[in-house]
Amino acid sequence: MKYGTKPSVLFTERVSRELALAGWQAALDLAREKGPAPILTEEFTITREMLRKRPEMAADGWRVGAKIPGRVLHARYSRYMQRIAQVAPELVDELAEIGARFTHHSSIAPTGTISLSLANNASNGIEPSFAHHYFRNVIREGRKTKEKVDVFSFELLAYRELVNPRAMPGSNNPAEKLPDFFTTAETVTPREHVDIQSAAQTWVDSSISKTANVPTDYKYEDFKDIYLYAHEKGLKGCTTFRFNPEAFQGVLVKEEDLKNTTYVFTLEDGTEIEAKGDEQVEYDGETHSAANLFDALKEGYYGKF
Repeated sequence: MKYGTKPSVLFTERVSRELALAGWQAALDLAREKGPAPILTEEFTITREMLRKRPEMAADGWRVGAKIPGRVLHARYSRYMQRIAQVAPELVDELAEIGARFTHHSSIAPTGTISLSLANNASNGIEPSFAHHYFRNVIREGRKTKEKVDVFSFELLAYRELVNPRAMPGSNNPAEKLPDFFTTAETVTPREHVDIQSAAQTWVDSSISKTANVPTDYKYEDFKDIYLYAHEKGLKGCTTFRFNPEAFQGVLVKEEDLKNTTYVFTLEDGTEIEAKGDEQVEYDGETHSAANLFDALKEGYYGKF
């Protein structure tokens, strides 16, 4: 499926739902084994504000001043758990009776941060791949600037291993072309980013984040209403990023952006030196990419790692 299409949105929602159901079943099983989360064993006094925010509590017979167990408050009157109850009512009934081992089930971090650090880039979470070959700026102990590290998407490596070892991103050679479902962040519209996050967020009860990477030449008219659209879709948050070396280079960088960006260094005697972002520069006893050296000097973190 191509990222951002209607089938992919439905698939994302379905996978997120199954993860949530499996997670809450685990919460129930663990509660049976080890006991529920302590806060769910407490009793809470019902207030007028609680009944105002949850009128269904009054309909169920709860009155101001009554005591309600935390497990019931959580399972019956959380808007999120009410959504779970629509597809797994018996599971929620048991959670209300026994309690859950934890009070929140899932978070989704942006840009595949965890996956790249711990899982060999096997998953980007709900992000499309930033690119199938790109650079990640990482902090290395002892270096005065960030280090540019090559990153290949897991799906590209898998496709080369299993289908076509000659496959190359961006190639015009028919023998090397990737299928059109090999999407990257810059080919996904901002609205498609929002649609995917909205589909996943339906079943995510804690934090969720993703980044809509906008190409440098993206039309303003196609972008200007993205935050309004995100609000209409009920997103908890909306993040966009456009490569702009004058403001901030970013963590993930594509080779063509570096090649197409010229950095100007002004020396103490006023002499100016120009370098493309991907050029290697000898400075202060180390070799740096021009982009990372410029960013470190401009942002003031040079030599502070």
